[in-house]
Amino acid sequence: MPIRRFGGYRSLVSHSPKLSYGFAKMNVSKSGYRVFSANSTTVCTELAKKITERLGVELGKSLVYQEPNGETRVDVKESVRGQDIFIIQTIPRDVNTAIMELLVMAYALKTSCAKNIIGVIPYFPYSKQCKMKKRGSIVCKLLASMLAKAGLTHIITMDLHQKEIQGFFSFPVDNLRASPFLIQYIQEEIPDYRNAIIVAKSPSAAKRAQSYAERLRLGLAVMHGEAHHSELDMVDGRNSPPFSPPPSRTTQGHTGLELPLMMAKEKPPITVVGDVGGRIAIIVDDIIDDVEDFVAAAETLKERGAYKIYIMATHGLLSADAPRIIEESAIDEVVVTNTVPHEVQKLQCPKIKTVDVSMILAEAIRRTHNGESMAYLFRNIAVDD
Repeated sequence: MPIRRFGGYRSLVSHSPKLSYGFAKMNVSKSGYRVFSANSTTVCTELAKKITERLGVELGKSLVYQEPNGETRVDVKESVRGQDIFIIQTIPRDVNTAIMELLVMAYALKTSCAKNIIGVIPYFPYSKQCKMKKRGSIVCKLLASMLAKAGLTHIITMDLHQKEIQGFFSFPVDNLRASPFLIQYIQEEIPDYRNAIIVAKSPSAAKRAQSYAERLRLGLAVMHGEAHHSELDMVDGRNSPPFSPPPSRTTQGHTGLELPLMMAKEKPPITVVGDVGGRIAIIVDDIIDDVEDFVAAAETLKERGAYKIYIMATHGLLSADAPRIIEESAIDEVVVTNTVPHEVQKLQCPKIKTVDVSMILAEAIRRTHNGESMAYLFRNIAVDD
């Protein structure tokens, strides 16, 4: 072992061997980063275990649990000082508890002097609440601020509901794509996929569907309208008459505000732009939660002559009675990734299939820690995907 002399003192310096960041087992104590799971339930740690297996590291030792009074408590069982810390948080049905677990763990790591705290959140919650509606609020922006305040310095996520959500954060966000894995599933698992057509369930999903269609060299169909009655506004005072001041306060020449009559918004019945007759219809979207719209779309496509219906989505929330409704519907198969745990739903509905995306998440962690470019993970990915 070489000896370096500094004045009257001797320093013993051992040269560590180069670290392997591939699939071989790494020396965790010298790797410079740790991977933790912030979930308190076993079913939600499955994705974290797959990611650490691919990285060749062990899952960090921590204890996340709920107190009898419902409070979240986190105990980190090993030193994290000066290291890059990755927190993997999958979102179960109890969304708010998962968010609190992530916030408490991030703050615990921050106060334990971690160098960087990177949140790996495959499905970012509250992403649908990213626009102002009526007298609501942009909850996604609030959550972004809370994560920054808790100590996160970077986020790795997948298929945000709106790409503009990245602008809510004051730190970098890597928005990965699941489309390469879903496209590979189409090519390998759907017989005669060359006879398929990619379908956008609504005009807002047309750009995503077009990206799939171009890479698969398939046709594109777009659905418009809705099966139910037109959208009804909540009683919030917008239909009340304009304000007219009392006579005593009315100024000369002012008789009150008169606005032009505005037509109420109403969608037509479902129509399909494109020929789906005798074809396999593949509906693509980012989230499948309430499946009523998907079921209505499948029925319409069947009426138009499609003989098989597939649903492709990144995040399979599948809330409430979604498994039962899918099982009883005209949908032949629902394919989702494992960004959200849905093992219980798969037991209830054999039509639900899972695609593993732990590979790209593990590679994103490795590249982030090593300071490598993420461009390789976005090759052949369209801007609108």
